[in-house]
Amino acid sequence: MKYAYKIRLAVSFLIFVLAILGLCGIFYSVKVLDIQFAPLLQRVFIDFSIIAVVLLSSIVLFTLLFGRFYCSLICPFGFLQELAALIFRKKNKYTPNYPVKYFVAAIVFGVLTGGSAILLHYIEPYTLFGSAVTFSIPGIIAVVGLLVIVFFKNRFFCTNICPVGVLLGLVSKISLNKIYIKTDDCVSCGMCEKNCPSGCIHSKEKKVDNETCVRCLKCIEVCPKGGIKFGLKPSSDVKFSLKRRKVIIGAAALALFGGMVKAGLVLKDKIAEKIRNKILPPGAISEERFTNKCFNCNLCVENCPNKIIVKADENFPAVHLDYSKGFCKYDCARCGEVCPTGAIKRLKLEEKQKTRIAMAMIMEDKCSQCGLCVQACPAHAIIKENGKQPVLNALKCIGCGACKNACHFGAIEVFSIKEQKEI
Repeated sequence: MKYAYKIRLAVSFLIFVLAILGLCGIFYSVKVLDIQFAPLLQRVFIDFSIIAVVLLSSIVLFTLLFGRFYCSLICPFGFLQELAALIFRKKNKYTPNYPVKYFVAAIVFGVLTGGSAILLHYIEPYTLFGSAVTFSIPGIIAVVGLLVIVFFKNRFFCTNICPVGVLLGLVSKISLNKIYIKTDDCVSCGMCEKNCPSGCIHSKEKKVDNETCVRCLKCIEVCPKGGIKFGLKPSSDVKFSLKRRKVIIGAAALALFGGMVKAGLVLKDKIAEKIRNKILPPGAISEERFTNKCFNCNLCVENCPNKIIVKADENFPAVHLDYSKGFCKYDCARCGEVCPTGAIKRLKLEEKQKTRIAMAMIMEDKCSQCGLCVQACPAHAIIKENGKQPVLNALKCIGCGACKNACHFGAIEVFSIKEQKEI
């Protein structure tokens, strides 16, 4: 265990770099963003993807065996906090476990279960990280706030705010392998507590809160006497007590979760009422579904080869297509491939090529009869006879915008449709 902290730090740095490259659209062969907890959870809800179920179960099982390594290894927002803490170099002290975090998690995941991911936009670590890397205002604000929190309380966000951390913390609390203090070897120097970024070590009482411990392994490295251990905790040290206060908090959080599921159903419908007609990425299915499923991580925005997927704005709460910037490539299904949440359904290329995402219309009064649209249409939905205006076959049109992009006279408009369907 001598080099455990440095090895863990190196692995988390590698994953952090891969996450940034993926979000910048530079490199996404190793899909580290596909193993983020909240997106996986939603994918299980949306289409019960077997792959998502396996990955999510693996994270839970790994946490059950070894604790919250997810937070210190896989979560890019976690490494960002660790990097900031290394720069600030502040001494830490034990931080109590605040029950309010259970209610925050109940609200967020209750609304998600009800059908809307809207609350995750503002608190879920993966979403905030993606938003920040792509220079979106919510993400930038979140990073500034996070740096302030780290300066004063180190990884307080992970231990007492993050809803994902709450769920994994509850599993970690009963994990098979734990961080613990071997009282016979401990000399009460307090080095472990001062260096613990999670504030989960109480050196005077020789206790470690494994629920808030993110398994950074720094305490093991700084302990001069090897008094901090990671592994099976001796049975003589294991204590279990079901206090009345914990029961009340748990029951209240569960009740709140149930209420938030209903609130999520209502919120989902209200969001659908306020959205304006927009053309959505292929696989989004419908505005109502997409606006309530998209995390606004902007991974699709950065990975779109034609850069026609734009970020959410004041008129539409999710990413959408802007054909003034180009058209949707016929031989590309990249947005669905990179979407980790299932908001954009992963269509095979042949499925995507047959999916209508919008509908084109030729304005006869503006048409010059040049025929460029006929050449540009990949679905062969536009035909033209000699001396006549082009004619659009609505049954074949997939709304990719290639014809609009080719037209130099503004004679073609592309309109949104209520629901995407395979033709």
